[in-house]
Parts: sequence; structure tokens; C-alpha cells
Amino acid sequence: MKNIIFFGDSLTAGYGLRAGDDFPAHIQRQLDQAALPYKAFNYGVSGETSAGGRQRLPTILARQPVDVFVLALGANDGLRGIPVRETAQNLQFIIDEVKRRFPQALVILAGLELPFDLGPFGAHQLARYATEFKALFRTLAEQNSLPFVPFLLQGVLGRRELNLPDGVHPNAAGQKILAENVWAVLSANLTP
Repeated sequence: MKNIIFFGDSLTAGYGLRAGDDFPAHIQRQLDQAALPYKAFNYGVSGETSAGGRQRLPTILARQPVDVFVLALGANDGLRGIPVRETAQNLQFIIDEVKRRFPQALVILAGLELPFDLGPFGAHQLARYATEFKALFRTLAEQNSLPFVPFLLQGVLGRRELNLPDGVHPNAAGQKILAENVWAVLSANLTP
């Protein structure tokens, strides 16, 4: 059995949902249905920033061997207006550390975008920040030759019927779409 680590924030954790409604649990069901020998581990922590993930990483990497590492952090950085360069440095550290500890591990990066009505900026600043924020994920994926999920929340962001009442966190139906977004890239890179 090989291990897939899902390392993220509330989007990964399945904030506000019952156990089993988060997207890593949906992916485990797809793995089982496809008879693929992988076990999904959900290490999503609500409120986590890239800096928090960087601090938490050694504990996670010490728990079990890592065959696949799905990195889905950064949403809280964007919502807090953390400088894009700082987020990129933290994510690069996480990628480097996973590769250092588990050289054969497949690292997959999930991209994020900011809605233009969120963030601690004026409209012009927000537009520039949102553009730079979106670009940082593709740049990291290209620089590290990583399989890339272009936008984790594709098809879910801004759709009231797919989010909890807070309008930010996907509901159970939204999490199924997140699973589809990740599965499209993950399944193409798994070996039986």
C-alpha cells in the first residue's frame, strides 16, 4: 500500500462537514473503486497558512513514508494579504523538504485564485495582488516540474449552492467537485 498525503487548510480538511465528505475521502473511494493500492491521509488544518504548514511539515513527514504529496496550501495567505513572495518561499520549502526526505515521492501542487471581493486591499491593489497570487502556483509547478491542479476551487468558487453559508468553504457537493479537480491530475500520475 502506498501513501498519499493531502497537506492543506480548511479546503482539504472539509471544514464544517461530516467526516468522509472532504475531498481526500472522495479520492480514497475513487482509489478503492479503481483497485489502486493507495491510502489517502488528510492532513488539512483549518486556518493554516503556508508558514504554519512549513512549521507542521516535519511532524507529518515523520508519521509514515510518503509516495504522493498533494500540496494545497495558500488560501489563508491570500485572504490575509501575506506577501506573494513569502507564500512562494514557504511552499518552495515544503516542496524541497518533501523531496529531500522522500526523493521518489510525487509532489502535486494545487493552484488557487482569490475572488476579487476579498482581501485587505483597495480595488487596484487587490487586482494586482490577485494576479500575482494566482501566478505563483503555476510558476512553482513549472520551476519544480510538478503535476499541477490549475485551480482547486474550479467550478465551486462563487457558486452559492456548492458552498456553506459563509460563501467560502465548499459544502459536501462542492467537495465532490474539488475531488474531481484533483483526481483529474492525480489519477494521470499514479502507478498501479
